[in-house]
Amino acid sequence: MQLVKEADSVELKTSVPESEQRSAVRALGLDPLVAQIRQVYFFDTPDLRLDAHGLIVRARRVARRGDDTVVKLRPVDPERMSSGLRHSADFGVEVDAMPGGFVCSGSLKGAPSRAEVRQVAAGKAPIRKLFTKPQRKLFAEHAPDGLELDDLSLLGPIFVLKFKWPPMGYDRKLVVELWLYPDDSRILELSTRCAPHETFDVATETRSFLTDSGVELSGEQAPKTRRALDFFSRQLQDST
Repeated sequence: MQLVKEADSVELKTSVPESEQRSAVRALGLDPLVAQIRQVYFFDTPDLRLDAHGLIVRARRVARRGDDTVVKLRPVDPERMSSGLRHSADFGVEVDAMPGGFVCSGSLKGAPSRAEVRQVAAGKAPIRKLFTKPQRKLFAEHAPDGLELDDLSLLGPIFVLKFKWPPMGYDRKLVVELWLYPDDSRILELSTRCAPHETFDVATETRSFLTDSGVELSGEQAPKTRRALDFFSRQLQDST
């Protein structure tokens, strides 16, 4: 309750078991031809030292919209964030709530030029060039001692299909993301954002809509970032 009060927004999430994903797609009437295509990259050491320090560094290529980056702290206590950071237009504190758990994160966003993510992924530009000065400063303050952005390894990419629309019978925008991993596994995540004071009403409304639509909600939750980091970390360590 305290975290929700101090957050800027709340994202309600649930993932659908792989065995139920096809039926969920049919139930929600998703058309894959209207999905937004994304390519997601993470940056960390092969043994995930940043992750162990509660730091996530990510870049995305987004079709028809451009690229973006984020330096994310997770978990955070909103009351301990500096006032300068809290008042930045590029920084936000959000509580991710899912069946069985929640986490509060602080994200500082940036928007590199469209070509830079491809250049870094191809090894033609240093990683630090993707991030703004405030992002680099936040990284330096929270990264393990002696670890620089250009020391990090590329983890990715993950291909993502994203849908965002207000389904019939639901008064809010629902976001559906299908993450396609290189080992042919998939995560189908459903989410919606709301203001902190709306959390419990929106959670009840959303669960009721999905249940009535025949979407299976009782399966084990599968965090998208966690699976991506673990997969590529194993891949990097196996190659050395």
